[in-house]
Amino acid sequence: LHLHLTDAAGWRIEIKKYPRLTNFAAWRTHDNWKDWWNGERKYVNEGDENAHGGYFTQDQCREIVEYAQKHYITVIPEIEMPSHSEEVTTAYPELSCTHVPYKQADFCVGNEKTFEFLENVLLEVMEIFPSEYIHVGGDEASKQSWKTCPLCQARMKKEGLKDVDELQSYLIERMEKFLNKHGRNLLGWDEILEGGLAPNATVMSWRGTEGGLKAIEGGHRAIMSPGEFCYFDSYQDAPHTQPEAIGGYLPLSKVYSYNPIPESFTPEQAKLMYGVQANLWAEYIPTKEHMEYMIYPRILALAEIAWSADANKNYEDFYGRALKAVEELRAKGYHTFDLKNEVGNRPGADKPVEHLAVGKKVVYADSAKYYPGYTAGGDDALVNGIRGGWTYGDKLWQGFIDKKGVDLTIDLEQVTEIRSVNADFMQICGPGVFMPAQVIVSVSEDGETFTELAKIDHEVVKDDEVTFKTFGWEGEPTKARYVRYQAKYGPKGLNGFLFVDEIVIKNFESKLIRLMEAHTALAHENMQLRERLAHQSVELDEAREQYAILQKSYSDLKLAKIISVDNTEIGNTQKKLSKLVREVDKCIALLNASEQMEDTL
Repeated sequence: LHLHLTDAAGWRIEIKKYPRLTNFAAWRTHDNWKDWWNGERKYVNEGDENAHGGYFTQDQCREIVEYAQKHYITVIPEIEMPSHSEEVTTAYPELSCTHVPYKQADFCVGNEKTFEFLENVLLEVMEIFPSEYIHVGGDEASKQSWKTCPLCQARMKKEGLKDVDELQSYLIERMEKFLNKHGRNLLGWDEILEGGLAPNATVMSWRGTEGGLKAIEGGHRAIMSPGEFCYFDSYQDAPHTQPEAIGGYLPLSKVYSYNPIPESFTPEQAKLMYGVQANLWAEYIPTKEHMEYMIYPRILALAEIAWSADANKNYEDFYGRALKAVEELRAKGYHTFDLKNEVGNRPGADKPVEHLAVGKKVVYADSAKYYPGYTAGGDDALVNGIRGGWTYGDKLWQGFIDKKGVDLTIDLEQVTEIRSVNADFMQICGPGVFMPAQVIVSVSEDGETFTELAKIDHEVVKDDEVTFKTFGWEGEPTKARYVRYQAKYGPKGLNGFLFVDEIVIKNFESKLIRLMEAHTALAHENMQLRERLAHQSVELDEAREQYAILQKSYSDLKLAKIISVDNTEIGNTQKKLSKLVREVDKCIALLNASEQMEDTL
């Protein structure tokens, strides 16, 4: 069990040498993380009427460790460094480069007081947690202040460090030596590779698999925790059906599809793959019930792929077992995701779409190139006939953050009659993904003179939803060889990434297309409803049979004049039976309504 005990949102472990960490840095002005993050991000003193937060005492931490040991679980603590430390540099501003509260997330690596603080904290942490590993974070440091900080620059000059990446590596290597001296090993996120990896460090790979694979190739151990497969704070079903999450889309099937050990690995390299880890960040998870909901049943999939050879995996078999496991967990009082009523991926994402631009050449304007981290496959990504799903993390949405937003031209290779040009955008405000404020569609026969077909202005509004919207043009038949598609950012504060999945060019009425797509989606929904009804009918028959048996037993006992009869079980079964009848009736009503809509289409 890996406990992330420190972050900007609050310091969560008692350190006796530094009481301000728990009487100030552990408390913030808002209970809800999002409200705090979107506000002034202030901390307050413990006991303040506006104080929200808390921390584990050292005795509570020992209790957790003792309980975990009884269940053969090792608890690994994480103390963040050099970044994600706003709460520390505000409580003890002398540990930042500016020495000013609320200014920096990074520790000052040039300041010896930083190392004194970190070593003192780790001494108390190691006294509580007997784990082989101590996690030091190491992720997402901006390093910007180090470039101008006199102390950091002096450190770089003295140690012969050529850049700030090597300065971070200096901190990590120094902390590793300290941990090794005390019989512990260092574990850090994959950014600790930057500037050179500490000699005995183990890498936890979260930004994909590359960091872990690189560490193993260099002879280091790795723990794989790529966001694409292991971040359980992502939505596990269609976002509009789920409690608010940070974004993403990680269904059970996606978790199960992960193979941590590439076929190219040698047996020696495979031994360095130390394991896999699911991460559940709690910014959007306010209750323990919600936390259970995000964990189960996805953790079952991760456990199985962790302990199974890839050749032995079978998702259909696992899915059947997962359905039973969910029912068993619920019977024991756990709050799980409703797997049997899973909606699935975004409509249209499960099959190719045919249109005139598929496979055609795309030219991106200067200062309007897609972001290197979200290429979706490169220059042909928006004309490959593949729709994106519920998240840009599926690598099917192309991301733009360049000056001009989206500005590209598609060459249809010959003058062609077209009737519609459309593209889908998504909005997830949390990670800074927004709708465009304006979309322009233009066409040309010679590639020089363009005629504007549509200019769509859109008011970008910040919200808490995951939304999708189609922007484009449809109208009377128009001849064109070149189609230019432009999408512009919203105003400041509403102008993060733009994500597009496919630019669809058609030569027949898009209304008919939408009707056909709606019909297909409804047919799929009807099939799911029929399967759900069949499953519920079986459950209902079993419950009726159990109820009849219990009724007969109860009657026999009464006839035998056994006075003290516990009828709790029969009462519970009767309640279950009534609930199942209601669910079946609801499902039948939904199916009838859906079939009527399908017939209408």
